[in-house]
Amino acid sequence: MNMPSPTNPAPLRGRQALRGDLLDFSATPAWAALDDPAVRYRPDHWLLIDADGRIAGVQAHEPDASWQRRDYRGRLILPGFIDTHVHCPQLDVIASYGTELLDWLNTYTFPAETRYADPAVARLGAERFLDALLAHGTTSAVVFPTVHKVSAEMLFEAAAVRGMRLITGKVLMDRHAPDALRDDVAGAERDCVDLIQRYHQRERLAYAVTVRFAPTSTPEQLAMAGALCRADASLYMQTHVAENRDEVAWVARLFPQARSYLDVYARESLLHPRAVLAHGIWLDEQDRRVLAASGAQVAHCPSSNLFLGSGLFDWVAAREAGYTVSAASDVGGGTSLSMQRTLADGYKMQALGGRRLTAWAALHAATLGAAQGLGLQQEIGAFEAGTLADVCVWDWACGPVAQARDAVVRGLHERVFAWLTLSDERNLVASYVAGVPRFRRDPESEPT
Repeated sequence: MNMPSPTNPAPLRGRQALRGDLLDFSATPAWAALDDPAVRYRPDHWLLIDADGRIAGVQAHEPDASWQRRDYRGRLILPGFIDTHVHCPQLDVIASYGTELLDWLNTYTFPAETRYADPAVARLGAERFLDALLAHGTTSAVVFPTVHKVSAEMLFEAAAVRGMRLITGKVLMDRHAPDALRDDVAGAERDCVDLIQRYHQRERLAYAVTVRFAPTSTPEQLAMAGALCRADASLYMQTHVAENRDEVAWVARLFPQARSYLDVYARESLLHPRAVLAHGIWLDEQDRRVLAASGAQVAHCPSSNLFLGSGLFDWVAAREAGYTVSAASDVGGGTSLSMQRTLADGYKMQALGGRRLTAWAALHAATLGAAQGLGLQQEIGAFEAGTLADVCVWDWACGPVAQARDAVVRGLHERVFAWLTLSDERNLVASYVAGVPRFRRDPESEPT
């Protein structure tokens, strides 16, 4: 890609107007409705972006000459995707063969994460990872670094340079891991406090108390993590829960006093409205009620769940219980940073359970729904006036197969569903972060 240097980003040149087929959501779509009032589709409209990078409005008529016009006519314009669970260092182990979760961690993931103790590795890894997100149409993310403080620092710094909304925090892991990946309670607390003071709520950054998962933290470390959350309600919390049956059984042996895997976190005040729990496959009805009452959300990772053979997530049961489900790639268990590929796998997973995921429910979980789950709907997720212009432009169809399919679609949902199923990062034309283009596929042919 030919872009301005991330360390010297191109300044905004006044007000901008992007012309194209605008699609976003004003509310949560119903589960199975193909024609839903929550869907806002405005074909051949102009998205107006003020000089401060915020959306000024949407209009059908051409703006006056005071706006720098970019004509993406005939292309789809969406809010930037929000990936609510993804691992920066695991780009190195994506597409690793042959194991389930616990073996996969020991065989592939932990060795890769060990390298991030090196500041140079952590810096290059963070830059590569964030640029890859932008090249896949993801402009905001909730990210796991490694146990090393420097890995979180490098992610925060690289995201700040790119102007991205990023939520991350040093991983907590003081047992059942290689020596090079274990911390201790006192040292981890010092690192968290320092990182919170330096990065939390600076620009578009936020800190997440990051428990790897219950088995790799002692009860003392979990208690420390809960104390951090209780001390500052603006902090996020991220972890894994109930991904794999062997993992669930292991947690039951390690925490016999807890009613369930989820209860391990509930007992330590780690379930709250800013908590993001990845997977949540093997939950029961009481767990679901607890999740809903806490305000926490589940980051659904269909690509990873299928690839590792973890299980089939019941999205309908989650909806009926009343807690937020957002979409997540979970790379490197997941096999692509592409949110379209992730959501297409989500459709297949629900179909295996006898349920049908609409394009609307899927896309909402990666845009406005994710923003609402994170408490960030005033900033990202939709084309509302005053939100930051995190915007991506897409080709409706690339290649003869997708073009032939697009030529015969009947109705909007059929067109968007075909796009969701057949597209990926090759369809991405441009990614804007707060109005600044951070990825352009063909910079020389960009409209002016």
